[in-house]
Amino acid sequence: MPMSIHESAMNITAGKAARSRAWMQLRQDKAAWLGLAAMALLAFAAIAGPLLLGGGDTFEISMDLLAPPSWIHPMGTDDMGRSTFDQLIWGTRTSLMVGLASALSTTVIGIAVGALAGYFGGWFDMAVMRVAEVFQVMPKFVLAAVVVAMAGPGLGHVILVIAVLSWPQPARLVRGEVMRIKGLEYVQAAICLGESRLRILWREVLPNAVAPVLALGTLVIGQAILLEAGLSFFGLTTPETPSWGGMLNVGQRFFHQAWWLSVFPGTAIVATVLIFNILGDSVSAAFNPRGGSAL
Repeated sequence: MPMSIHESAMNITAGKAARSRAWMQLRQDKAAWLGLAAMALLAFAAIAGPLLLGGGDTFEISMDLLAPPSWIHPMGTDDMGRSTFDQLIWGTRTSLMVGLASALSTTVIGIAVGALAGYFGGWFDMAVMRVAEVFQVMPKFVLAAVVVAMAGPGLGHVILVIAVLSWPQPARLVRGEVMRIKGLEYVQAAICLGESRLRILWREVLPNAVAPVLALGTLVIGQAILLEAGLSFFGLTTPETPSWGGMLNVGQRFFHQAWWLSVFPGTAIVATVLIFNILGDSVSAAFNPRGGSAL
């Protein structure tokens, strides 16, 4: 039996209430606050750190080559006398820039493609899923290394490659959520109220479908940071750009003489990825109480 306008409005309100409860749960999650605090510290280091160090992207050269950690150089120096601490701070800016830009690009592409495929279905849905399957079976790091090597070093190329290779994951997730949500009562209520399909997709379906992608997006940041570090480690990014992966490249050559060149950037990579994983788990738990994974 068709729903009345009053019942339709109540169902739409119920959908909005569910989102409000999820945000409330997220605000009460101590792990989420811990992750946000750590992310804020990283952001401060990335934005203010280089300014406090002098504002330039060149490093002061010391005569103390491969000097161990001391009061003057808290994290020691490398083989050229450059402060490991200064390079680590500059590397934070590079890593967060790549991670955030890659995650944003990946999420926007994935949401747009997945939402259209899941809501309208048909031949477009089938074509998108076949293309997504092709991208997902490709070895991401190998393909990224080949493309960056051919296109030339540069953070822009790295970000573009990561976005192009990573969009199928959020697209498939959004598609599944949209296909599930579009059959729920509050969506049918919006149809009964005479709203257009695109308006329903934008106002009723997407707000409830993108929440799991927020969790996935934080994980993509960590994945992008790892991928950029790997490319830098193999010398496939701009050598002049400070990078944690580039620091590891130098550190592995002097590991037995100067352990700090590897330990500090390696710890930074692991800790940063862990921070975004914690945030991703908290968002996933808040918006997906059934216990599903963002992955």
